[in-house]
Amino acid sequence: MNIKEVAKMFDLTSDTIRYYEKAGVIPPVTRDDKGYRVFSKRDLNWIFLAKSLRNAGVSIESVIEFARLSQETGDKRRTQKDVLRAQLNELDEKLLEMQKTRDLLEYKIDTYDDHLAKFEAGLMTEDQIEELWTMKHFKKQSIKN
Repeated sequence: MNIKEVAKMFDLTSDTIRYYEKAGVIPPVTRDDKGYRVFSKRDLNWIFLAKSLRNAGVSIESVIEFARLSQETGDKRRTQKDVLRAQLNELDEKLLEMQKTRDLLEYKIDTYDDHLAKFEAGLMTEDQIEELWTMKHFKKQSIKN
């Protein structure tokens, strides 16, 4: 596959794919005798992985480190798994935080009309409103491994 086909396949620009290769986000891509990139299944997997990780908020530095380690041998290459594990832990933390924020938004939407009606009727004052940060389901939690 050529770069244009790959870009279309993954909904990326050709410039992004070139940047990924130049920055080390993906390992070097094989080129034909004219210097054009020829993407193998391995290259496509790397692009898919890089795009997925970036879309999930994984830092470019972590993706580059993972790609760099793929070119190592022996024990150094095995540290790729540590990079993946660290990124999984970070992603789990982000997901937990996003779920808590989603719960908060859902709570605010569900109670909005009632709270507004109470304020407008003078049945609730600024001093009487709940303290969201103290509510059990909005307190900071940590992931247990």
